[in-house]
Parts: sequence; structure tokens; C-alpha cells
Amino acid sequence: MKTLHPLVHGGILGRRDLEEHQKQMKAHAIEAIDLVAVNLYPFPAVIAQPGVTLEDAVENIDIGGPTMVRAAAKNYQDVIVVVEPANYAIVVEELRQQGDLALSTRYRLAVEAFAHTAYYDSIVAAHLRRGVEDEQDRLFPSYLVLPYRKSQELRYGENPHQKAAFYREPLPGPATIAGAKQLQGKELSFNNINDLHAAWELVKEFEDPTAVAVKHANPCGVGSAEALHEAYQKAYDADPVSIFGGIVALNRDVDEETARRLAEIFLEVIAAPSFAPAALEILAQKQDVRLLTMPLPEGMPENGMDLKKVSGGLLLQEAAAEPLQPETWRVVTSRNPTEQERKDLLFALKTVRHVNSNAIVIAKREQTLGIGAGQMSRVGSVKIALEYSGQEARGSVMASDAFFPFKDGVELAALSGVTTVIQPGGSNRDEEVIATCEQYHIAMVFTGKRYFKH
Repeated sequence: MKTLHPLVHGGILGRRDLEEHQKQMKAHAIEAIDLVAVNLYPFPAVIAQPGVTLEDAVENIDIGGPTMVRAAAKNYQDVIVVVEPANYAIVVEELRQQGDLALSTRYRLAVEAFAHTAYYDSIVAAHLRRGVEDEQDRLFPSYLVLPYRKSQELRYGENPHQKAAFYREPLPGPATIAGAKQLQGKELSFNNINDLHAAWELVKEFEDPTAVAVKHANPCGVGSAEALHEAYQKAYDADPVSIFGGIVALNRDVDEETARRLAEIFLEVIAAPSFAPAALEILAQKQDVRLLTMPLPEGMPENGMDLKKVSGGLLLQEAAAEPLQPETWRVVTSRNPTEQERKDLLFALKTVRHVNSNAIVIAKREQTLGIGAGQMSRVGSVKIALEYSGQEARGSVMASDAFFPFKDGVELAALSGVTTVIQPGGSNRDEEVIATCEQYHIAMVFTGKRYFKH
């Protein structure tokens, strides 16, 4: 018998407390159904298979299952509905001990059932939406449904008085926070996960061996080099104070020498594609540090969406992490950047777009020297970045996530020895800023792209 049948749904929906329902059930020989336990078609598992066709995906959309589940949940006072195998033992035990389920248990299972079918349908909708031809409709549909499932309870949120939990997408890739494997250490905290996201998104930008140190969702040190231990040393030297108790992400397998240096200070989390056996042996002595393996994405990952919760709503936009295109940059000064300066400009620009705005990065020889983040004025961020850089600022480059509204920031940089500046351009005072660069014999490059991050 097909589940989409009056005898099935009549038996589920028929209320025991309504005389009219009981008469109709008797007249049509409908037997009451007291319990509905359903495992839906494995749509998520099917679409996870490489090369799955639209036909295969559609064939595995469950129709009867969700219909029975919703019917049972609607009539929860008379019908027990179970959608999670983890609840089977709980239901059986309560039936054995009490002879029935408490109304509160029935209600909880019904709420879970409605959430279960909504989650299932949201996965279907999200997958099928990929095939919508109109880009606007595909990216920004009229109805936004987001399938997330609770992965774990967290000890607390950003602060001890805030409760928190971590939710995962249905099919998180291995090169994601949700798909990472933890090798040692305590459970990740809310702040660990948030900072790790910032570190991993930045370190993925680089092709050369690179180390990124993050504190409070902002990079405090970034370094690239031929060897990973040299890259980490650059990141450490960039800000040896802030890195303490921070998050470190590396885009190469951690070797013994890198592990020795990592073990010299207290770090909350170290994430890398993998760890050599000798490295694991060294870091095992630091039981408090959390070690995570996360493979780097193959090729350029699909441009995702960025969500920001606001009061009563949600902001949705395309993620800003697109490949940088140095060939489109425009030199607007009479002096051109040297080959090394161009290399450092690319390094600094990759970093600055992962710093909270207003953002300024001072860098030299593929190492951050000073980072100014989250200031209300751009010149304020310049001052902070230069203060961290000190005398090392001489011969460095400066990257800005947005244009300079006045010449003051560039002038301060010039007086500290910065030789090249990269910024989007587009200010009403661009000519004044360019003239200041000419005055101090500084090269300036316009990218035409702003990278605000809030």
C-alpha cells in the first residue's frame, strides 16, 4: 500500500477525542495508527555523490515520508512520531516504564519532527536552486531557507554568561571548519571557532608556505617563506606579544622544526593540512593546544555567501574572497613599484581584506610588520600599523582596504619610510593623495576594488 493513501493518513490524522472523526474512521474501516517512525529517503547522501545527476537527485526526494511525519506531528496528542533513531531507545524505555508517553514528550517529538522535515526540504531547495538560470533568483531567492544541524553544545559563547552551540551545513567539505578533524586538545570554544575561521580563510589565499596568527578575529602576524618554519617565524616576529594564546593556521604539513617553534609558546589552536609523526610527538607534550587537520581546497572554491544577522532580519551578500588580479592594477604615480614591492603589495592586499575595517597593513619581504584594524578613521589605523612597524617600516609597503579620504594617512606612512601604497582609489581627493606620493617619491597603485570587512 502506498503511504499516500486515505487509510494511512486517516489513521494518523484521526483524532480520538472527536466523535465525528471516530464515526468516519469506523465507516471507512480506517484503523487508528498510534506511532509513526520514518527514515526519509537519503537525499543528502545522494547529492553528496560525485557526478550526481538532476534526475537521480529528484528521484530521491521523499514525498510520502514527510507527509506522514507532518500528519503525525500535527496529531501529536494521539500519535507518537519519531524521526531520529537516537530517540528510539528513549521512546521504548518511557513506554515500558509508564505505559505511554507523557504529553510533554509527545510535544517535543512533534516539534522535532516539523524541524526535521523543514530541514530536509531546505536541503532539497538549496540543491535544486543551483540549477536556476537567473543569477539574481539563484543567489537571492524570494524565500531563504538555510539547512543547519546542531553539531555540538559549546561551553559558552563569546562570554561565559552566553549559551552557545555550533551548527553545521548538511554536507560540509573537508576543507572547512565543520569538516576539520581534531587530533588533540579540549573541545573548541565559540571564540576558537570564530578565530579559526578568520585564520583559515586568510591562509588559503597564499600559494607559498604561509603562517597566519589570529587574535580576536584579526590577523596579528602573517608570514610567507620558502620553508614553513621560516614562515611561522615571520608571523611570530610580526607581533610576538599578540600571538600568545592565539590561533595559528598553516597551509603546509607541519614538520618537526615548525612544531618545535610552535611549542615554544602557548597557543589555543594550530590548524594545518596535516602533521608529521615527529611534529605530533612534540606537540603532544602541549596537551592544552588543540590540533586540527584541514586539507586545502582543490582549485578555486565556489564563491559562497556571507550572512550577517541584524535585528529582525538577515543581510545576505556574495563573499568577497575572489582571486586578486594584479594585471588589472593601475600605477598612478611617476614611480613604478619594484618587483619586490609588487610581490609585497600582493601579500599585503591578500592580508588586508581579512582585517576588520578600517584596515591598514604594513608589510615587507612577505611579512606583516604592523596591522591597524577596526578604527573609526583610516588615519587611526595607519597610526596603529606604523606604531607596530617601528623602524622596520622603512622600505615597506602599505595596503588599505578602502580609499584614503585625505592625504594625512599617506603622509604619515611616507615620513615613516613606506615606499609603496596600494588602495582602491575613488576618493574626491585622489589627486591630492597622488600629489603627496609624488612629493615623497612613493609609488601608488590603484586596484579599483574596495574590501570592507565588518
